[in-house]
Amino acid sequence: MTHLFDLSGRTALITGSARGIGFALAEGLATAGASVILNGTRADTVTEATGRLTSKGLKALGRAFDVTDPQAVADAFAQWDRDGVQIDIVVNNAGIQFRKPLVELELADWQRVIDTNLTSAFIVAKEAARRMIARGTGGKIINIGSLTSESARATVGAYTAAKGGIKMLTRAMSAEWAASDIQANAIGPGYILTDMNQPLVENAAFDAWVKSSNPSHRWGKPEELVGTAVYLSSAASSYVNGQIIYVDGGWLAVL
Repeated sequence: MTHLFDLSGRTALITGSARGIGFALAEGLATAGASVILNGTRADTVTEATGRLTSKGLKALGRAFDVTDPQAVADAFAQWDRDGVQIDIVVNNAGIQFRKPLVELELADWQRVIDTNLTSAFIVAKEAARRMIARGTGGKIINIGSLTSESARATVGAYTAAKGGIKMLTRAMSAEWAASDIQANAIGPGYILTDMNQPLVENAAFDAWVKSSNPSHRWGKPEELVGTAVYLSSAASSYVNGQIIYVDGGWLAVL
């Protein structure tokens, strides 16, 4: 049965993986046998994160590029083609947050959040899927959504729009690519203890709200997303397509 979850011989690209959720997912997929490619915008942090994995005997490479830049993404995939690197799994994890009421939100900030959290997933997945389709060997696309793929909160309108878009983009990918044996699914994390969320953790009122509104009465940990990511990357999910799986401690169940 364990062979269903074995990722040996597969190569996974995880965007935004120098830290936080992305790094945890990269480490988890590598532990399951995959060769992983870490990504971020800063070469130094990508190199450091890659070294943390290789020092544990895991198979990892790093490449710094901006996932919102179509040419940079195309160049990265072209280089992997030349190097004989075949991307079998893509995890679109790169994301940013920007908190401000919609009536005060500048268009440039709206666009930056949409580009990073939603458009980049389209750009990266398109490059990967074109190659998966041409090879005829199928593949896996995992998009990282959010509780805001399903439910809105004040001051994060752009993020909510982007993550809602991730849910529907995932379904669109499934509609077009399922016949090519590409499974496109999403993960919707709940409130997770990450660097990006640290200001919220340190906000006593918000921290209390998270713990009181969640049936589990706690924040989630990045590593608690790994099992779902391995499942969606593996043969165990070969007939699962167009879905978003929420890993939220039960938060959405009690809204």
